[in-house]
Amino acid sequence: METWIVVLIVVIVAIVLIGGIIAGVYNSLVKLDERVNEAWSDITVQLKYRADLIPNVVETVKGYAKHEKDTFAMVTEARSAVMGAKTVKQAAEAEKEMTGALGRLFAIAEAYPELKANANFQTLQVQLQDVEDKIQAARRFYNAGAKDLNTKIKTFPTNMINSIIGHFKQREYFEVPDAEKAQIEKAPDVKF
Repeated sequence: METWIVVLIVVIVAIVLIGGIIAGVYNSLVKLDERVNEAWSDITVQLKYRADLIPNVVETVKGYAKHEKDTFAMVTEARSAVMGAKTVKQAAEAEKEMTGALGRLFAIAEAYPELKANANFQTLQVQLQDVEDKIQAARRFYNAGAKDLNTKIKTFPTNMINSIIGHFKQREYFEVPDAEKAQIEKAPDVKF
């Protein structure tokens, strides 16, 4: 076999091998990117479900606590902020507001024993707790996907291929706001 044929075969094999590596890396980035998109979609679905439950909770509590208009307005504003969030950071900030508003709403409910005994209110509380658990799970799934994608984008040879393609961007994590981190990190005082 002539030398030029051997060289040509080696070049063709090298091109096919490099093309296969690039295609594999690209496809793995696409899969990770779609996994993160799916996870974000799961979060938004759960937030929408919770936002749909909130007017029912507010109306149920309103029937017992007519003078708590500020709290009802706070819950409504927080719900609007959650529904209007477009980025992970906006969603995290809106979530903080929603948690505080719901906390105030349920604190009001504690002051009305007949409300706490209301079957409709109890059902709504269970549904809200269930959706909160699902939101937490969806956030963890999103953060895991974001971590995998971000790691892949930063590692060799993917970082070189992505710098040429330039299509895939790192994703933000769904995190606790800095103001709350200090409170979480501080050990609670336990008194008996």
